[in-house]
Amino acid sequence: MRINFFDDNRRSHLFPLTLTRPAGSLRVGILSIADKWKALSPELEFGFKTENQLSGLFPSIQSQVFVNGRLLPTEDLLNEVANLKEGEYLGLGDQILAYHGHSTEKKSYTQEVQWIERTFDLFRLAGDQIAWDYEQLTKGRKSAELHASVIQLGEHPIFLEEGAQAHACVLNSTDGPIYIGKDAVVMEGSMIRGPFALGESSQIKMGAKIYGATSIGPHCKVGGEVNNSVLLGYSNKGHDGFLGNSVLGEWCNLGADTNNSNLKNNYDEVKLWNYSMGSFEKTGLQFCGLIMGDHSKSGINTMFNTGTVVGVSANIFGSGFPRNLIPSFAWGGSSGFSTYQLSKAITTAKLVYQRRNKDFGIDEERLFEHLFNTQSTLRHWEKK
Repeated sequence: MRINFFDDNRRSHLFPLTLTRPAGSLRVGILSIADKWKALSPELEFGFKTENQLSGLFPSIQSQVFVNGRLLPTEDLLNEVANLKEGEYLGLGDQILAYHGHSTEKKSYTQEVQWIERTFDLFRLAGDQIAWDYEQLTKGRKSAELHASVIQLGEHPIFLEEGAQAHACVLNSTDGPIYIGKDAVVMEGSMIRGPFALGESSQIKMGAKIYGATSIGPHCKVGGEVNNSVLLGYSNKGHDGFLGNSVLGEWCNLGADTNNSNLKNNYDEVKLWNYSMGSFEKTGLQFCGLIMGDHSKSGINTMFNTGTVVGVSANIFGSGFPRNLIPSFAWGGSSGFSTYQLSKAITTAKLVYQRRNKDFGIDEERLFEHLFNTQSTLRHWEKK
């Protein structure tokens, strides 16, 4: 089967994470949403029907079958999509789950579904989704052998892919499974509680303390203390400092001793900036920390307040707490911001890509230019 994952009009509720990717490429648990569908049907081929500025990086494929990119898969949903006839769409209330061709006839879906509605769903659902992905990825397979120096606790399974290394650390699967990806490294002295996932070629630094449910994507370096957080990939939190109930996009870097608050002093419900609404929105959560878009970075000793949202390619540094909304291409901190000029942001991104042997090409440059222009309305200092 061949499908395209489409972005609906609720994609903007997932900004800043979907400023740089379709919803279907968001990592929820171990896998992205698109890869979850492929895990259920290995022969599946997929592409993305998304915004023009993203289409060069996330191309579509030739197919008349489209699935909502925010939708988490089940076997039943996969069967319903596969059985859609041309001209039919699968609907639940006013939401379109999938459609085949130019659809005019509704086929109602009556089962419960899970959506990614807000950015914080990525860490809120991380535990269940790590367990679901773990089952798909390890079914019928045997883990690489754990080194004798590892202290293993708990009843849930632990799986190491080929080339994964873990030495003189504690892996506690009491509350959920632990998955260590190909060529990933857990250094000595680390203490990890499941549910937990470590992506391909990522590293847990010496003495790290990782609480579940935490999902770390590929090519990341993580140290210090982390609790119920998601790193989408290619991002570093390599030093001491606390990251809790948070999501970091790709190509982010947190300087040494960067900390975020995930609980308000009055224990009140946390609000987060919602780009689509243009205001702060109640999350229904008591614990909610930092949401950081791709390519953003913090200097040493940076402090993020509870419920802080950082856009794309922002640089935050200095003493004190910066504001709870930091726009894309912001440069500064609590004492104020200026604009991180586009040419300099692109130059830095190219250097970061080179360190991972990747090419920051024309499509990436065009996306940066698009975001620099379209996100300028939030950079209020430019209007003074």
